[in-house]
Amino acid sequence: MSNDEIFAAAYREHYWAVSRYVARRLDGRTGEVEEVVAEVFTVAWRRRADLPAAPLPWLYGVARNCLANAVRGYGRRRRLLDRLGNDDTAHGRHVVASPGSERPGAWVHEA
Repeated sequence: MSNDEIFAAAYREHYWAVSRYVARRLDGRTGEVEEVVAEVFTVAWRRRADLPAAPLPWLYGVARNCLANAVRGYGRRRRLLDRLGNDDTAHGRHVVASPGSERPGAWVHEA
C-alpha cells in the first residue's frame, strides 16, 4: 500500500473522530473546528510517510498541537482587538459629512 493510500484510509477512518476531538476542545467556537481539523490532516498529508499502522493516537497528538496553535492565535487576535478598540486616536475622530472633511477611516492609514 502506498503512502497516499495509507493517508486516504486514515482520513476516511478517522476524520470524524478527530473532528469530534477538536470540537470538544473548542467548545463554543464552531467556526474554528473545520480549520483546525483541516490543519491536522494537512500535517498528516505532509508527513504521510511517518503515519503509523494505527494512526488515530498520532492524529490526536497532531490535533493537540494544532489546537494549541489555534488557542494562541485566538488569544493574539483578542488582545489585538482589545488594543485597537481602546485606541484613543480611533475614538477621538468623528466623521463629518462635508466636502472638506477627511475620508471615513483615514485614521487607519495614519496608524
